[in-house]
Amino acid sequence: MTNLRPPTDETRAEIMRVEERRQRALIAGDLPALDDLFDDTLLHVHAPGLIHRKAQLLEHVATRQAYLEITRGELDIRVADGIAIVTGAIVNRMRAPGGGERTLEGVATQVLAHGERGWRFVSFQMTPSGEEVWPALPSEAAHDDAPAAQERSMST
Repeated sequence: MTNLRPPTDETRAEIMRVEERRQRALIAGDLPALDDLFDDTLLHVHAPGLIHRKAQLLEHVATRQAYLEITRGELDIRVADGIAIVTGAIVNRMRAPGGGERTLEGVATQVLAHGERGWRFVSFQMTPSGEEVWPALPSEAAHDDAPAAQERSMST
């Protein structure tokens, strides 16, 4: 059994500031800021399953300069013993490899660790939205709300 719990208001605000800083740095291609935000042990799993360690992700951001806009939905944050797990909707508007733009929607799960330098990202994984093949569970249909819809999306 874990001791995961909702964060205090102060901790939630800190984590949200770090996430907003990550978004701004990705869009700006701000490698020093990303280097500071990402722990050296970072493991980043892109939506198609490509895995990057920290150095590769920084190279990816510098080379591709893909991010134009990042929008997050309501985030579920749980904390325990200096670790935070953040899960929620994400929409990335990005440059396409052949020119133009593309939009990628899904759910992201991030893990942050708190240390001497504050909260830093140690893991990120995005699951793109896909076709929902299963109908809503009785509990989901009874509560037609965003978290249930997100859970349905995450279970396909």
